[in-house]
Amino acid sequence: MSRPEVAVSPWRLRWRRFLRHRAGVSSLVVLGLLILFALAALPMQRFGWDPDATDLFSRFDPPSAKHWLGTDEAGRDELIRLMVGGQMSLLVGVMATGIGGVVGLLIGVCAGYFGGRVDAVLMRFTDGMIALPLLPLLIVLGAVDLTKLGFSREFAHSGAAGFWRIIVIIAIVDWTAIARLVRAATIAIKERDFVRAARASGAGAGYVMTSHVLPNVATPIIVAFTLTVGRVILFESVLSFLGFGIVPPTPSWGNMLNNAQELVTSAPALAIYPGLLIFVTVIAVNFLGDGLQHAFDPRSER
Repeated sequence: MSRPEVAVSPWRLRWRRFLRHRAGVSSLVVLGLLILFALAALPMQRFGWDPDATDLFSRFDPPSAKHWLGTDEAGRDELIRLMVGGQMSLLVGVMATGIGGVVGLLIGVCAGYFGGRVDAVLMRFTDGMIALPLLPLLIVLGAVDLTKLGFSREFAHSGAAGFWRIIVIIAIVDWTAIARLVRAATIAIKERDFVRAARASGAGAGYVMTSHVLPNVATPIIVAFTLTVGRVILFESVLSFLGFGIVPPTPSWGNMLNNAQELVTSAPALAIYPGLLIFVTVIAVNFLGDGLQHAFDPRSER
């Protein structure tokens, strides 16, 4: 007598499909190692590793037992600065993507669900944001004087101001792709029978969107969020490289690359280390997004 087949949950099927995507699995491992690398700075700082400690007598020291990756132009330890800079870059990528993603999610689901004039107004606003030249807009927003907006001079020139400035700037402009994707998925879902039944039973728009629409558009949202993180990390690096991002001495991979641009010939390692970390992170995030897309697509079983 044959044994009955055990039902497998959709999430377990997705996990199995993801494990068959070698590039996605490898990227997940790489990203995990990068996160551990960045978080390792926390216990190291407790044991006296200071990313801002300068020693002008130890400028451009080669790797040694004291400074595993050598020192920079101010005699600061390169390894601990790369670790702390990783915290800044990765945190900006995740937080800016999260804030911008929520904005895009709300605009997309409202436009797709309500349709009509609401859809027309929200999508024309989205098209207007897409039409703006992105990099010049980021530079202009990054150059805004925070003291003119009511902030104190101490805060305006602090590392915290640079951190939050870049998160807000990227969140303001980088939500359009998620909004259009969520709108398209919402339009397809809202005509399904279970959504119509919920509306016919008297359920409000908010309940229908949160309980029936959003759970069924989770697949493209997860993939879009993952791919957006890599793009945001690049934006942070570009802005920091141009001097409009996180303010030194607070390190980020972008401003470390900016500081090393005049030292490429004399100390190329100072540019290679942060540039390589940015490259590996963005590539790994993109491959992870491909792996998630493969996992959430039922056609990948074929």
